[in-house]
Amino acid sequence: MAQQWFHTWFNSHYYHQLYHHRSHEEAEHFIKNLYTRLNSPPGSKMLDIGCGRGRHAFYLNKHGFNVTGIDLSIASIQHAMRCENETLHFYVHDMRHLYYNNAFDVALNLFTSFGYFETDDEHVEALKTFNKALKRGGTLVLDFFNVVKVRRKLVPNSITTVENVDFYIHREIVDKKIIKAITFEEHNKTYNFKESVSAYGVDEFKRLFMQSGFDIMDIYGDYTLEKFDEETSDRLIFICKTTDA
Repeated sequence: MAQQWFHTWFNSHYYHQLYHHRSHEEAEHFIKNLYTRLNSPPGSKMLDIGCGRGRHAFYLNKHGFNVTGIDLSIASIQHAMRCENETLHFYVHDMRHLYYNNAFDVALNLFTSFGYFETDDEHVEALKTFNKALKRGGTLVLDFFNVVKVRRKLVPNSITTVENVDFYIHREIVDKKIIKAITFEEHNKTYNFKESVSAYGVDEFKRLFMQSGFDIMDIYGDYTLEKFDEETSDRLIFICKTTDA
C-alpha cells in the first residue's frame, strides 16, 4: 500500500525547515488561555493528538498536567522525547488507531492536525478513537483553520526561501480539499511534496462531532479565545464534551 502524503512529508526535515517560523511563544500563549478556559485540576491527564515536536505538550506539562503526546512522525517524536519527564511522554501512533480507553480528562488536536484523510468516514473513525480515549464527560479541544477565510485569501502561487532553498508552493481547492504542492531543488535533486486538508467548516464539523459522540460547548476564532466570526477569524477552535457527560 502506497504511503499517504503525511507519512513522507512530516518525516522529512524539509517540513521543519519550511515551517521553522512556528513559534513557541504562540504555543505558550494559546496554552495559557486554554488553561484558564478549561480550569482542569493539576495532575489532569491530557492527550495531545498530532503533537508534532511537542511544543504544545511541553507548555501543558509546564502548567502541571500529566501529558501524553502522540504523532505519526517518527522524526518528530524522537525530537520531542528529548523533553520527556515523569509526567510528559511521547509515542508514535496513528490517530485513527489509538489503543487508549477511558484514560484521559482532555484530548487536544491542535494547529490543524486534522482533515488529512481521504474520506469523511476516516475522520469520524479518528474522532471516535479520541472519544474512546477520554474519560466519561471528557473534553476535546480541536483547533482548525477557518476555511471561509482561507478560501477568500488563497494565494495560488508563492516562493519561500529558507536556508538557501527556494520552496515553490502552489495552492488550489480540489474536491473539497485544500491542496498545497511543494516543489524545490537541493544538491541537484528535485523534491515534490504535498499537503491535502479537507475544507471543513462549522457545519461539516457539527456533523462529524455528532457522528462521533461529541457535543460542542464553545467555538472560538483565535488563540486569545475570542468568539468565532466566519468572516474575520483566523482559526476555528472547538471545545467539545463527550455526549455521555
